[in-house]
This record gives sequence, C-alpha cells and structure tokens, in this order.
Amino acid sequence: MRIALPVNDKDIKSEICPSFGRTPYFLIYDTAEKSSVFLDNLAAQSAGGAGIKAAQMLIDHCVKIIIAPRYGENAAKVLIDGDIKVYKNIAGTAEENIKAYENNQLDILADIHPGFHNHGNK
Repeated sequence: MRIALPVNDKDIKSEICPSFGRTPYFLIYDTAEKSSVFLDNLAAQSAGGAGIKAAQMLIDHCVKIIIAPRYGENAAKVLIDGDIKVYKNIAGTAEENIKAYENNQLDILADIHPGFHNHGNK
C-alpha cells in the first residue's frame, strides 16, 4: 500500500508541511516494499485548485492513505471519489508518522477546512 505525506524537504526525516495543496513535495512510502520516493508537487505553483491537482496527482500514483494536518473541501471531494483515507498527522517527522500509522496510532482526519480559494489574491 502507498502512503503519501506532504513534506517540506526531500528527506524522510522532514517535518510534515502544514499545507496539503501547496506542499513543495510529497513523500510516497510503499508499505510492502518499505521504500520511499519523493514527488515534486507541481500543483503548488498553480494559481488556483492546488488541492484538487495535488489530490489527483496522488490518485494517479496509486496512493491509498494520506497523512496530513489538514486539507480543503475541494481536495476532499477528489480524495473521497478516489477512495483515499486521510489520517491526522502527529507532531514529528514523516518517518515518525509512518511508524505511528503502522502501529495504528493515527486518527482519521475528519476536520476539512473550506479551503483557501483565490490563494494570494485580494
């Protein structure tokens, strides 16, 4: 199974990025192979719809689990349609969050925010 985490750096010891759609990178961890790869989040530079684009990118990479601090309602619709579960991260690194998931220590992330539509526009 593939798990995705929004991270600030291309390092498994990176902290989790607070922004799902605008994270610079996603760490994709394969639980079967115990391997990880990093994806540049091209959606981060989008004028709008970053969460939707990021969600679709993760679906395209066969992700089934996301660990994140929050995500918006538009991304939520895409993730729900893609049958992806989202868990609330704990304070710590991506590696610590993966271990917490594997030990059933994470809760489902049910708090979906309305999003930051027109990001950067006044």
